[in-house]
Amino acid sequence: MTIESNSNSSHLPTPDSIPEQDLQPDDFDGGASENCLTPEKLATQQAIAMGASLQSQQNRVALKQAQSFLKQRITKSVPVKPRALLIILLAIAITFIGIAINNWIVGICGTLLTLVLSLIILIPWLQVVVDEWFSFQERTLFVAFLGVLVSIFGLIKFGGIGSRLLAWGRKINWEASGTLAEWFGALGQILIAIIAVYVAWRQYVISKDLTIQQNLLTVQQNVITQQQTIDSYFQGISDLVLDEQGLLEDWPQERAIAEGRTAAIFSSVDGSGKAKILRFLSRSKLLTPLKRDRHLGRAILDGSGGYAEDRLLGLRVIDLGVMLAGADLSGTDLRWTDLSEANLVRANLSECDLVKANMSRTILYDANLNQADLNSTRLFYGSAETASPRSRSEAPKYETGEHTGAVVENADFTDVQRMSEANRYYCCAWCGEKSRGTIPGGCEGIPNKLGK
Repeated sequence: MTIESNSNSSHLPTPDSIPEQDLQPDDFDGGASENCLTPEKLATQQAIAMGASLQSQQNRVALKQAQSFLKQRITKSVPVKPRALLIILLAIAITFIGIAINNWIVGICGTLLTLVLSLIILIPWLQVVVDEWFSFQERTLFVAFLGVLVSIFGLIKFGGIGSRLLAWGRKINWEASGTLAEWFGALGQILIAIIAVYVAWRQYVISKDLTIQQNLLTVQQNVITQQQTIDSYFQGISDLVLDEQGLLEDWPQERAIAEGRTAAIFSSVDGSGKAKILRFLSRSKLLTPLKRDRHLGRAILDGSGGYAEDRLLGLRVIDLGVMLAGADLSGTDLRWTDLSEANLVRANLSECDLVKANMSRTILYDANLNQADLNSTRLFYGSAETASPRSRSEAPKYETGEHTGAVVENADFTDVQRMSEANRYYCCAWCGEKSRGTIPGGCEGIPNKLGK
């Protein structure tokens, strides 16, 4: 059977009759997604691998922290030459000699020499200590506070405020101000309360920073665990679908286990993980209906190094069914994936890369395709004028395109990228009045075949 590709015809005829369509989400389930078998061995292997990975990762992190701390201690050490120690000892001796002979000239020279040499050695060490113990912001605040004190002292000393305070103090009746000590006591309690609030706030800030770091570590661990789970799934599916001769098998029990594993892992990974799994299954031809030997169930080669497809009567190793209904796949890479006949009701496909994706007979009812890239995306077979959405009661006709199209009613096509004219015509004709206003380029002159 020959399958025709999408046509870019610019003719826009109106068909005489509109085929009956039932676009309710629950009408296209097919019952193929109920086989959810989760092997216990897979969960055990995942837990062991996760524990070993996290333990080795923690050991590496601890070793790196110890090495970095040792390097910091080495670089922050202040070198002291033996010559400087001898000179300081000599200056101290000169100071004591001046004291012993009661000669102030010798004593002051030894004292100044001792002070200068000691400061030369201590200042670099003090700089290291200050940099290590106090942040730049704390040092800045200390200098600002010291400046305020000096400014107050200067105003009192040079602004005449001191003399005025003394004159005011002479006029005070100190006997009538016996409660002044009580006022200072209350002020001290207020200051203590302020300090306690500041300490509590600092503890809250430190606790918040630790919580953020712990959350980041948890996210990283979850990413590692998810990738290990996906890798185990890839290996398990590969071992399941390949027999000893390396030929792709499709026995019913194998299909049931493969679909069960796929449904289970879809419920435990995020959008990017789902996209990785879909790309793996698509490129492995596990989502594609293949032409099979009716007696052995084996896929038939096409004579060009691959497997022959049979869209009408072929069987898929894994039928997605409703596994992705309502899934959040926004912003993921779904290029060259085979999503044909999948149920994507209310799925979030915004900003997805759907280049060369096959979405024929896919249920996109009420789906969000905002800013998705639809370059060369297949939504139907045949020509846009004769293609129509899938039907429960009518078989698809891949030569003309009848009942081979995706269900696009109420889908959101706002700002979709690189939509072809054929796909624009098909979506305008079959998306309904609600969605026609979201299609870039508009739907002027294209009939609404849903009649709504």
